[in-house]
Amino acid sequence: MEWTDEAIARLRTLWAEGLSTSEIGRRLNISKNAVVGKAHRLSLSPRPSPIRRVAGESPLPRPVAPRRVLGATLPPLSTAMAGPMPSLRPLMPAPKYSHRATPCCWPIGEPGKPSFHFCNETAATGKPYCEEHAALAYVRVRDRREDVA
Repeated sequence: MEWTDEAIARLRTLWAEGLSTSEIGRRLNISKNAVVGKAHRLSLSPRPSPIRRVAGESPLPRPVAPRRVLGATLPPLSTAMAGPMPSLRPLMPAPKYSHRATPCCWPIGEPGKPSFHFCNETAATGKPYCEEHAALAYVRVRDRREDVA
């Protein structure tokens, strides 16, 4: 867009009337960002904040940031390693894995209806479905060259 003298004069007039940048953009048939950019380049007075505050009410005070600690915050390695080495034991016992059969999670029926359920047959090794449903779910990709022949 090229800013003509007429467009700049209209922008200044609408800006002085206190219209929002989006309304000025609609009236000039340009984007809000174009209005903001040109107003900034023309050094027009800034718009008031769109955040409405109750008259006489002050904003909440911001909490004071904690002071930064200068220097090292950990003890030297020599004092940390002065005592005997603590025993290294796991915090939790190792999980006990059972070799239970995983049920097939193939959905049967319409979700949300009382008749909806999962297959629950024993799933094939390494797959979430039983052999029958795995054959439906995992289809071998055909080679495109087979179509040519």
